[in-house]
Amino acid sequence: MHDSVEISGVHLRLGEPDRSGGEWIGQKDSLQQLLACWLVVDEKDLPLAPRIVGSPGIGKTTLAIAAARHSQKALFIYQCTADTRPEDLLVTPVLDDNGRIRYHASPLVTAMIQGGVCVLDEGNRMNEKSWASLAPLLDHRRYVESIVAGITIHAHADFRCAVTMNDDESTFEIPDYILSRLQPTLALSHPARHDELAILQYHLPFADDEMLSLTVEFLQQSHELNLDFSTRDGMNVLRYALKLIAQNPNHPLGRDATWRRSLQACLGDEALDLSSLADRQSQTLGGNVIPMGLGDFFFNPGDPLHPDTMDEDDFDDPYDEDPEEEDESGF
Repeated sequence: MHDSVEISGVHLRLGEPDRSGGEWIGQKDSLQQLLACWLVVDEKDLPLAPRIVGSPGIGKTTLAIAAARHSQKALFIYQCTADTRPEDLLVTPVLDDNGRIRYHASPLVTAMIQGGVCVLDEGNRMNEKSWASLAPLLDHRRYVESIVAGITIHAHADFRCAVTMNDDESTFEIPDYILSRLQPTLALSHPARHDELAILQYHLPFADDEMLSLTVEFLQQSHELNLDFSTRDGMNVLRYALKLIAQNPNHPLGRDATWRRSLQACLGDEALDLSSLADRQSQTLGGNVIPMGLGDFFFNPGDPLHPDTMDEDDFDDPYDEDPEEEDESGF
């Protein structure tokens, strides 16, 4: 049964908290920094709403979940998308079976009312109009205004918030007036080898040492080459490889070959040769390479038809005819 509250004569049906587990392994400083953001050191002090930044699959949401569990607060997660509307973030009107309008509080508003933690996941996928509706919540005012329900909702003193943001280009640019409210920035990096092994062992305790070692070695090499493969990618590769082995334990392919098949299926052919992939990405990102000309788009380097490999003598000039080979007519 969902709880409900009444605010200014409007009944709000509250959402259910997220009950997923979140064990944070390694990088203890990151957890301590997030918890410090939520501390209140004086009656005039306010908690901060930090943004947790890093590449996809690195554990940003897991960090926020672990911090909420550590603070012993109810956790609510809102998944931000490009088409998130202000009413989606706050209060949504819903028609019941009798044709009457009922108002449902979002995970964010539920956390505000109950004094829980709300994680706005992948916040930089959300448009400016939706962010603007949260501006008064993220400063000293600590309230939101629902235009749909016609009410102002004040945040409980125990309400805490964090925003995760993917460090990639498929996102909106968040305006400065919002970024100034989402402070500080907590940047997550890829885990060290022993931490990454511990993470894989925690999530896949049934994996054997050989398969764990193959996965960790792949991930660590990709991190060193600044490639985008994450711990989550490694978990998917390892999980699928274990399923292939369990399905046919007597398959003639060895465990190493099965793991490589899983790697190819999960991450593509390019993952089979990380060094070559890193070289190609370096060129794409403007590394120390010769700038590409128009011919590079049509011919491979070294192709005899590539303009850079052809001598000037290879080009015929229609106006540079040998005078000794004139037409018999004399023209």
